[in-house]
This record gives sequence, C-alpha cells and structure tokens, in this order.
Amino acid sequence: MAPGEPGAVLFAGQRMIEGARDHIVPFRLAGHGPVALIGLGHAATHWVAATFYILLPFINRDLGLSYVQAGALVSVFHIAALGANFGSGPVVDMTGRRVLFQVLALVIGAVALAVLGAGGSFAWLVLLVALIGATNNLWHPAAISYLSARYPDNRGYALSIHALGANLGDAIAPLAAGLLLAWMSWPLAAAANATPVLLVALALALLLSGDRTGAPRPSAGLAIGDYGRTLIRVVRDRAVLGLCVMAGLRTMAQNGLLVFLPLYLADVLGAGPVAMGIALMAMQGGGIIAAPVAGALSDRIGRRPIVMAGLGASTVIIAVLTLLGGGPAYVAGVAMLGFALYAIRPVVHSWMMDLTPAEMGGSATSLMFGTQAALSTIAPVLGGLVADAWGLPAVFYLLAAIMLAANVAAVMLPGAARRSAA
Repeated sequence: MAPGEPGAVLFAGQRMIEGARDHIVPFRLAGHGPVALIGLGHAATHWVAATFYILLPFINRDLGLSYVQAGALVSVFHIAALGANFGSGPVVDMTGRRVLFQVLALVIGAVALAVLGAGGSFAWLVLLVALIGATNNLWHPAAISYLSARYPDNRGYALSIHALGANLGDAIAPLAAGLLLAWMSWPLAAAANATPVLLVALALALLLSGDRTGAPRPSAGLAIGDYGRTLIRVVRDRAVLGLCVMAGLRTMAQNGLLVFLPLYLADVLGAGPVAMGIALMAMQGGGIIAAPVAGALSDRIGRRPIVMAGLGASTVIIAVLTLLGGGPAYVAGVAMLGFALYAIRPVVHSWMMDLTPAEMGGSATSLMFGTQAALSTIAPVLGGLVADAWGLPAVFYLLAAIMLAANVAAVMLPGAARRSAA
C-alpha cells in the first residue's frame, strides 16, 4: 500500500504495534486466551455505553432536557450505529483486519466518553454520542466473526464468553459511575470512567494484533464481485432475515430498558446514583450467570429452544416490574429479567453464524446489528412520547409488547437443516 493511499496510516500504525508487542510481550495467547481477552474488550465497549446511560439522568437535569430529548440522544446513538453498519462488516471481511478494528473501536469510544462533558451543549452531546454509537457497531462484526472462525466447534460457548463480557461491562460501569457521581460532576465522572477502556485497547493491540484468524485467503473468493453475489444470497435467506427481525425487536426492548430503567429508578422510585448502579448491576449480574450456560447448552440442544424460553420469560418479567415497589424486591425482579434477557444474546449471534458462510461472518453480523440499530432508534423517542403523555410506568408495558412481538417473530422462523434449528 502506497504511503498516500487511504488506510496506509492505520496499517503503518498496526505494524508499529506489532513490533512493540514482539519486544514487550514474549508470548502469544493460546487456547482460551483470545476469547477471554476479546470478552474483556467487549466489556469495554459496553462499559462506555453503560456509563452514558447512567449519566443520562444527570445530563437530563443539568441541561433541562425533556424525556423526548433524552430519548432522542439515545436514538442518535443507534442511528450512528446503523450508519456504521453500512461499511464495517464488508471492510472487516475483505481486509481481515479484525483485531485492528476492535482496537480502533475501543480507542474512539473511550476518547468520546472522556470529552463528553467538555462542550456543555446539547449539540456537542449529539456529536459525541454519535461517535460512541458508531464504534459500538465497529466492534461487533470484527469480534464476532473472529471468534466464530477461531472456535467453529464451540461457537455458542465462545460467543457466550463474548456476551458475558458485555454483561460485565454493563454491570460494573454503572456502579463505578454511580460511585464517582456521588462525589464529582458528571463530566468528570465520564472522563474517569474512560481510562479502563484505553487500557483494554492497549492489551488487545499488544497481545492479538498479529493474529489474522478468519482473514480472507486468496482461495476464499472475496473479490468484490464474488463477495457481492455471496452477500445477496445471505440477504435473500428467509431464516437470516427472520432472525434479524426477531433480534431487532428483542434489542429494541432491551435498549428501551437501558434508557428508561435509570429514569424510572431516579424519577419514580427516588433512587440515588449508588442505588441506581446497584439495580443496573443486578440486571447485568443475571446475564453474567445466564450467558455461558445458555451458549454452551445451545451447542448441545440447539439455538431455538433457548431463544424461545428467554423471550417468553423476558416478556412477562418486564410487565411485572411496574407492580414491584422499590428495595430488594425490585432488585430481584431486575436480576431475573437480566437472566432471561441476556441468556438469548449469544445464542442469537451463534445462530446467525450457523446460517451464514464463514467468510461472510462480518457482513452477517453487520446485517443483524444494522437491523437491531434501526429498530432501536425508534424505542427511545417512542418511549419518551409515552412517558411524557402517560408517565414512565406506561413505557414498560410498551416494551413488554415489543418483546411479545419478538416472540411471534421467533415462532415464525423457518426451520433449518443445520444444528441451529434443533
């Protein structure tokens, strides 16, 4: 690649990192090392987003935003994520630079979080939240296709560790941010919470930057024409499209919860920042327990039964949350919701990888996450309209209805001859 060509700087930077790794780190990760490290990286991406969600009520009060404006901020996150999908998957598949794109996602997301409060205006927040949303979907095609290619016989387990990382980030970040918010302003708390993400990015760059697992080979047929024809076949697959719709509806409800649960805790139950962090950590704690079990079990009995059970339980629990008061009962209900809701996530990702060619893993992931991002842009604003008109409890009934629609979409998924349909 000539020095003036686009991307030359990035590739030169990667070569520098690889040289530093060879001198500083005299070993290579093997066995479970890569999946553990990428799971930690996934935790870091969710750490950034979860920090933003816990900051949102304080941003809302500081800037005097309405619930619709707060929801619009989150919609910006998902719109940016949707936009990133148009290029991230194909670029990952055709370049094979899976680790490089993971590192870039972490660095850009961390920097955006660190300067979130520097501008002091709604327009500045929109710009930074858009960057965070874009890097969120820069991570997934690279990481999921990497793990799928590296662990083809234990895909459900590997992706469950990846999902467990997300739950760890979502669980610890709100508590860490809540503790920081108890004694500093939200802009300072945002900057402090960005530091661990940069450290994880450095670890990934040093330990995995030379690993090109899943990179395209000359015989893989990933010339632009062949790539386009393969992509068309994937997009026309009814099972793939149905799975994307189901995953999109499930994620739409999940992201609605991430927006309105902190607002409900703060404005209806009167919870302080530490109590909010504990409640949100409880929801993610349920996912930490459920994800590895569900992923490994789906490798044995199939993806469909796990997905159906998780969707059904999530629908019921979301509706019941409004009937619980504050305190331990509410925290227990939120933990049960996390157990059911997050058990599904790695299984859905594994199902998609089962249905698509290995060399199209990044693009298939982009297709799924693009659908999720598109539907997730609707939930925050729609929920804000419902909250402004009928109150925050009504939003939970809306989210339960969306999850019920995900159940219907799952029931209508066509059977498949592969193990995913077991």
